[in-house]
Amino acid sequence: MQRIANLLVVKDNQVLLLKKPRRDWYVAPGGKMDSGESIYEAAIREFEEETGATPVNPQVKGIYTMMILNPDTKELIDEWMLYTFVAKDLIGTPYESNREGLLEWHGIEKLKTLPMAEGDRSNLSFAVSKNGVQYGTFYYTEEFELLEERLQNSMEGDLL
Repeated sequence: MQRIANLLVVKDNQVLLLKKPRRDWYVAPGGKMDSGESIYEAAIREFEEETGATPVNPQVKGIYTMMILNPDTKELIDEWMLYTFVAKDLIGTPYESNREGLLEWHGIEKLKTLPMAEGDRSNLSFAVSKNGVQYGTFYYTEEFELLEERLQNSMEGDLL
């Protein structure tokens, strides 16, 4: 199972997003975890590689299962895990572009309308606007048409 970590920086009511050229969709900077790497390490490493900047005090905001299904047979085609982090600041100046696409700052409200996978819209909107951690499963076709999403939210804190 593939494991992916992404990290969204929120600063001055804006978010730093990566515009991928293949679909012209926006995503949070991130990528595949390396073997033996923690999700925290992966999120920071991927963010730094893709932006040239360092996130300040990232916090986990979402843990998701992504399911790619044949829409007719409901047969599982692919599955991966996505771990989403958010940071309220960064150190350094982000690149304007990288091998993955263009880096752009957008107002938080643009998360509602920018072209992106619908699961990412749910995920990133939660990350910037709600307390706690979100868990969920997103079901997609191979063309990334969202078939279904199941989401649960929790308030993290002391249990004792």
